[in-house]
Amino acid sequence: MTPKERVQKFFKKEPIDTMPVFSGMGTVTIQAIEKMGVRFAEIHTDAELMGKSAMTSAEMWGFDGVVVPYDMCIPAEAMGRGATLYADVEGILYPTVPTKWATLDDVELPDDYQSLFGEARMPVVDGALKYCLDYDGGKYAVGGWTLGPFTLGGQIMELDVLLKGLAKDKKRVTAFLESMTEYVIAMAKHYQDLGVDYISIREMGSGTDLLSPRMWKTLIKPNLEKVFAALDVPTVNHICGGTDLIIEMMGDCGADAVSVDQKNNVVASREKLGPDALILGNFDPYKTLVTMDAADVDAVIKGCVDAGVDAVWPGCDIWPDVKAENMKAYVEAVHKYGDAPTSAVGRL
Repeated sequence: MTPKERVQKFFKKEPIDTMPVFSGMGTVTIQAIEKMGVRFAEIHTDAELMGKSAMTSAEMWGFDGVVVPYDMCIPAEAMGRGATLYADVEGILYPTVPTKWATLDDVELPDDYQSLFGEARMPVVDGALKYCLDYDGGKYAVGGWTLGPFTLGGQIMELDVLLKGLAKDKKRVTAFLESMTEYVIAMAKHYQDLGVDYISIREMGSGTDLLSPRMWKTLIKPNLEKVFAALDVPTVNHICGGTDLIIEMMGDCGADAVSVDQKNNVVASREKLGPDALILGNFDPYKTLVTMDAADVDAVIKGCVDAGVDAVWPGCDIWPDVKAENMKAYVEAVHKYGDAPTSAVGRL
């Protein structure tokens, strides 16, 4: 069974040989970048370097799948908000959006989001996805991702402006989020047409640390439902932060799987979502792979499996400057504890 076949069967809930090692967030590591002889800043602007860094990381550590791109500001950049790329920086700095719209009055939305796929670094992402899809005869699973409508809106205008607008100008905020939903659907369909194996929708700024469950139900859920209903490829509903109070609504949005971070009580989530739900998560990637002693990693991964996840996923992007010994321990532990069937996926 190839890595791609393993991941494809996983999303179909068909029996597989072992738990796949993959994620819906970035898994590029500094060891792979150094092996390529390039700097971190260079992999965000060149399609081949972006794709090669993903595949080198996958081969180096034994991942079944890869995800590109690595930064969140590309859609906002394509809408004319620009990007600070930190091209001369030697360390790890992700591109950021330098200027966001300050008020709802400043917002200028295109009539057709399809026209944005040729703008800024959008073509770089397409090239990187094609590189990964073709790599080694298409052996590896390739994931696409976009931010969710609310989080994407926060990349284009200041989030506090958006939240304040809910009280003072709800009609225009609602219309803005509906337009962001159209943008997310257009991007996800575009990546689906390129042939990705799965798509993660990362509504990462909408956990209950920021929004009440009531606001999540009225502001977030309807737009996510539209996104997932529009896609045919396997989908993942990922949210960072507090999700215990909204996990049932997350599971009811229409995605094939839910992904949660380390704040989620997976045991309780499994009880709420039932045995057939695909649950992905939920270790702290920075603590586990960057700061922790390697000897302690095994217990973290075992804890995720014992809690009831169907695949062990990091709660967010892997911070690239990982300890090599921790990465090895992470992958070894997934294989060690992942040969037994999980709640939703059997074993051959």
